[in-house]
Amino acid sequence: MNSAILLPAALLVVWTLLILMWMASTRLPAMKQAGVDMGARPGGMGRDLEGLIPDKVNWKAHNYAHLVEQPTLFYAVVGIIALTGTGDVQLNVWLAWAYVILRVIHSLIQTLWNYVPARFLVFLISTGVLFVLAIRALLAAAQS
Repeated sequence: MNSAILLPAALLVVWTLLILMWMASTRLPAMKQAGVDMGARPGGMGRDLEGLIPDKVNWKAHNYAHLVEQPTLFYAVVGIIALTGTGDVQLNVWLAWAYVILRVIHSLIQTLWNYVPARFLVFLISTGVLFVLAIRALLAAAQS
């Protein structure tokens, strides 16, 4: 299967893993500095760190969580499009790239600045792009 739509999906996976590494590289030192003992509270969760380590450090974790939420729908849509043989349709590829670029912009806003109105606008636009792509996947699946 030669499908151009898989490249933006693969890039978003790599971006998500880069955010994970960035999160760990900032969060673990912040936890050490705050005296957080990871073994002291079995079953502790990342949200337990709110208020204990700087917000700017937690923003990376918040963004990582966002990257493993809605983008899972994107991966499913990309898979449907690729399997229906419409992954090389130019509009589908452009929509996939638009979604990935918007998610990267969303990440940069959230991890560096975290201005919610700007972040929310980018989220809304990316959701709209994903919705159009999902409808196109539905139509492709119905025709195959």
